[in-house]
This record gives sequence, structure tokens and C-alpha cells, in this order.
Amino acid sequence: MKTVVIGGSGHIGSFLVPRLVRAGHEVVNISRGTSTPYTDSPEWQQVRQVAADREQEDRAGTFGDRVAELGADVVVDLVCFTLDSATALVNRLRGEVGHLLHCGSIWRYGESLKLPLAEGLDSALEPTDEYGIQKRDIARMLKEETASGGLVTTSLHPGHIVGPGWHPVGPLGNFDPTVWQKISGGQTVLMPGSGAEMMHHVHADDLAQAFEKAIDRRDAAAGEDFNIVAPTALSVRGYARIAASWFGQEPHLETVGWDEFRRTSTPEHADTSWAHLSRNHCLTIEKAKSLLGYAPRYEPEQAVHESLRWLVDHGQLKVSSPD
Repeated sequence: MKTVVIGGSGHIGSFLVPRLVRAGHEVVNISRGTSTPYTDSPEWQQVRQVAADREQEDRAGTFGDRVAELGADVVVDLVCFTLDSATALVNRLRGEVGHLLHCGSIWRYGESLKLPLAEGLDSALEPTDEYGIQKRDIARMLKEETASGGLVTTSLHPGHIVGPGWHPVGPLGNFDPTVWQKISGGQTVLMPGSGAEMMHHVHADDLAQAFEKAIDRRDAAAGEDFNIVAPTALSVRGYARIAASWFGQEPHLETVGWDEFRRTSTPEHADTSWAHLSRNHCLTIEKAKSLLGYAPRYEPEQAVHESLRWLVDHGQLKVSSPD
């Protein structure tokens, strides 16, 4: 089976592409050619590399032609962020490709109403940010495309992706590295909100597993959308407690209001915290388990711990007495 992966040199593709090669796929990776995979696997030597600037070619209306001309059986799109881009690719690949898989995001859900969030249910508000709106609209378009008898599509919606080479969303719902320095050193961390807000991570290799299974089970995956996350979610307090234990510490959290938190943080980190924690996301993976056989290997804390160890070992994060 010939499989084209768009954006395969990124975090997801670093795990997905070697999986596909090992499974016997003839793999073509389309990327800008400006980065190397996060993991060094010998399977990459069997992958054909095609350099392309998608954003530029989308503007020129030529990207769909580039993909179609490769003659793939399956196309996995890991780097599509607008409805216009997704629609253009679908229109060009209709009748040309057997299966198109799209990487969405759990940010297609807005603030949670009922937990855990399930696909197709009114368990969350609509997203209000542009990224979430686009991912929601793409998923809806793909379902309608397949339901109308067009291109067979599937969308997978990962949580907060973690793994080697990647800074994880931390206990405060942002990417501020100082939280790890404070937790590892037994210092007090200012915590906005109640501490009960949830975040749902997923290891990049578990997400890659889900894509591989969706390809293998095309009929079951056709026209469907799936939440792809770890088996459990982390609360702010629980996350901080688990993280502190890695360094032989107890968590020291001080509850503050959002206004005070913003005064003690940067606008970027504060906005990111609000975006994550106000959503309060915890999702079910029962649909992916039953239809795809999805079986994540990593609990969220295991995935985060692996990410931190990689960052520390590669000199990209400083902590006290790392475990």
C-alpha cells in the first residue's frame, strides 16, 4: 500500500512513518524539508522525501495536484489548519485516493459541559478560538463528504501531544519551563482556578498507533471522527502532585485569582493557561477502542515524564535532582 504522509517529519510523523514502514507500506513524506524527525529510526532510509511549502502551494492552488500525482492509496494529513485548505485537498483527491485521514484536535471542543467528552454529543460548548473553529469545521466537512458518497475520510483528534523532543503542557496548562524548576526544587507554585481543572494528554506514539489502526480498519473508520487521548486525564492538583513525586518533593501550591496570576506571569503563558484550563477537557476513547482497537500504552504522567527526561538529558530543561 502506498501511503503519503503530509508533514511526516513532525512530532506525530516521527512515530507514524516508521510504524507504516514496518507494516509494509511504501511511504512518501511531504514536508518543507527544514527539519528532521524527532526520533532516529532506520526505517526513514526507506522513505521517499518530497519537499513542498504547503502554505505557498495552497495559495497557488497547486498543492492538491502535487499530492494526487504521487498516486497514493492512502493520504495522512498531519498539517492542515484551515477549512479552505482541507476542502481544496478533498476536492482534488476525490476519486483519486482510497482513504484520507486528517489530524484534528480536541480543541474542536470548547468549554466542557459534561465529562467525559464524547464524539457527536452536545457535551461541550462550541470553540471560540480560530484554531478550534477551523478544526471543528474541517471535521464536519469530512464527515459530510464521506456521508454523501464522496471521498472516504477519517479525522483523529488528539489531546495535548507529548513525547521525546516536545515540551509538554505543564501542570498550570502552559509551556512555562519555570514550573518544572519550582516543582523540582520544592518551591511554591501560584495556581489559578480551583486546581480541579482537567487536561488530557496523549503520547505521540499512541496517536501514531491510532492512525495506523484507522488505516488498517478503513471500513470501520470511514466517515468517523475519534478522540485520541491517554486512558485518563490529569487535574491541575493531581498533575502537580505526581510531578513533585518525581523529584522526591511534596507539591506546594498557592491558589490565586486569575488577575493575580496574570500579574505574576507573561501574557503568553497566562493566555495559554486560561485556554487550557477553562476548557477543562477530559475525553472518552471508547469509540476509538471499539471501532479501531485503539490501545494506548501510556498513561498521561508516563508520557509527560518521558518528555521531561528527554528535555533534561538533551540540555533543554534545567531541574533540581531529576528522577
